[in-house]
Amino acid sequence: MNNQTFSLQPFPSTKSLPNFKIAGNIRRDGNQFAIHYMLEGDLKEIAIAIPSNTPSRKHELWKDTCLEFFLGIKNSQRYWEFNLSPAGHWNVYRLDGYRQGMQEETAFENLSFNVQNQADRLALTLNVDLNKIISVEQAIEVAITTVIKDRDGEVTYWALTHRGTEADFHLRDSFIIEL
Repeated sequence: MNNQTFSLQPFPSTKSLPNFKIAGNIRRDGNQFAIHYMLEGDLKEIAIAIPSNTPSRKHELWKDTCLEFFLGIKNSQRYWEFNLSPAGHWNVYRLDGYRQGMQEETAFENLSFNVQNQADRLALTLNVDLNKIISVEQAIEVAITTVIKDRDGEVTYWALTHRGTEADFHLRDSFIIEL
């Protein structure tokens, strides 16, 4: 089993940033993958979608507050983008290379996760079986990211590391956790 903690950093900006932190942990046990995000601080300034009674697969979740992670197969250009909305909506995309061949990953028909939203804390936990997309022998590289939209509509981009001159979560050299 491989278990690691993380802390996300905002993309550098001249604008004032919200007063909170994003941290958590990830774990891979065989091909069972778990990620736990914790946003703590002054969350009343963040636009957080109301939980849905019928969460479903939706496109363009990254246009609002969205917790994301990217999984890449080591020594391969192929990777997946997982989008998780605090409302419970989700999507998974498969890409053949850097921003190439993006399509919904149909191996996942449902992706349920737990969201706990309190005044000063939002926690999101996902457990997913990766057998549908990779073999247990394959090493994976992970990028953990978050898009935060504030109540005024301003967006900030958070990641383990920012490797480009613009916020770009798809850069493979930012997939810095190996599991």
